[in-house]
Amino acid sequence: MTKTHRAGPLFIDLYELTMAASYYAHQVFSTATFSLFIRYNHLTRNYFVAAGLEDALNELAGFHFSEQDIQYLKTTGLFSHDFISYLAQLRFSGDVRAMPEGTIFFTNEPVLEVTAPIIEAQLMETFMLNTIGFQTMVASKAARCVHAAKGRPLIDFSLRRTQGQDAGNKVARSTYIAGFAATSNVLAGKIYDIPISGTMAHSYIAAFDSELDAFSAYSETFPENSIFLIDTYDTFEGAKNAVKAAKAMKKRGNSLIGVRLDSGDMADLSQKVRKIFDDAGLFDVKIFASSGFDEFKIEKVISENAKIDAFGVGTKVGVSADAPYVDVVYKMIRFKDRDVRKLSSGKITLAGEKQVFRKSDQNGRYLKDIIGLKNEAIPETEPLLEKVMEDGKLLRPNPSLQAVRDRFKKKFSQLDEKYKSIHNIVTYPVKLSRGLQELQDLMAS
Repeated sequence: MTKTHRAGPLFIDLYELTMAASYYAHQVFSTATFSLFIRYNHLTRNYFVAAGLEDALNELAGFHFSEQDIQYLKTTGLFSHDFISYLAQLRFSGDVRAMPEGTIFFTNEPVLEVTAPIIEAQLMETFMLNTIGFQTMVASKAARCVHAAKGRPLIDFSLRRTQGQDAGNKVARSTYIAGFAATSNVLAGKIYDIPISGTMAHSYIAAFDSELDAFSAYSETFPENSIFLIDTYDTFEGAKNAVKAAKAMKKRGNSLIGVRLDSGDMADLSQKVRKIFDDAGLFDVKIFASSGFDEFKIEKVISENAKIDAFGVGTKVGVSADAPYVDVVYKMIRFKDRDVRKLSSGKITLAGEKQVFRKSDQNGRYLKDIIGLKNEAIPETEPLLEKVMEDGKLLRPNPSLQAVRDRFKKKFSQLDEKYKSIHNIVTYPVKLSRGLQELQDLMAS
């Protein structure tokens, strides 16, 4: 069972609180619905992978201002005594409908809708955007890497370059959802029950009198789990020393798992290193590679016939280097008994509570999505938004991380290959239902 650290209600932009204070002062307490979606896709992403819902729901379920939070708000001098007293008693009492984590979705589709008294719904905005936006961004990047690797295992090596501790843990979780095999992040392994994996650094090699001494020492410490880093000095000499160490291990009844390349021309080096091991009869020794990998570099070295069995993927995935943010927004779409929309130039939103309907062929392949009204019925489609919280309470336990991972694998397999391209922008068809379009037309007239 995973345990999620709650951020707390002060993980918030100030204007959420100032709006809430004004709502309170003017007795604005009616129910509002907010929709969270990626507004437009200016990035090279043909699809997105929904992630972060578990954290979002846990935050809502445990939402409250602690005594320390209340005392801090008093020191700001911004808020009335009555409003602060109101916050001290506040709990989330609303409903949430959302796409399950691991779902494939597209631009402008609501991945989550929150319906609650307006103050409660408003105060959730920052956390929702930060949490779902970041984890979705990373899971989407990771999915592209997994697809590019064509079945070769990937390991999350990003921890030392992610922007902070929480990001490091969430990257490990998000990449695992998208199909990574393991993470180097030991804390994430503990929290999320993700397999952990690692080798050694160049400093370890340099701490011994010779490279062979380093390999021998490591294999004695970890006779069942040795992977040698072979490019500290000369990659080919490193491979030959690894062969010597592997043969010594074999005499002791152990086997070398593999070697890691961390620099140089990966395709050429891996081919020559593979030959060194094959010539020595060590056909089972795997070649791992790290250093600057993402979907683009993975695809490139595979196309060059690299003899790489698995990849350590770090910085470029952990920070989603080619697309380091998504334009995720949380907009009010209904208030009291009326639908609302934003008409700002370039930022027009769709009014009304919604559902996303997915139409697939007889083999389960996605054909198109239809964004419709919440209570519409569109035959022969699958509704993607599920009610997951009612009156502030979870309707069912959060699924296991393995179940989320399995969901992604299945859903991703149903997406046509053309949308999985990492180079070409191929727009998946997303249409508005007749009912939703009529609502927009009515409001524009």
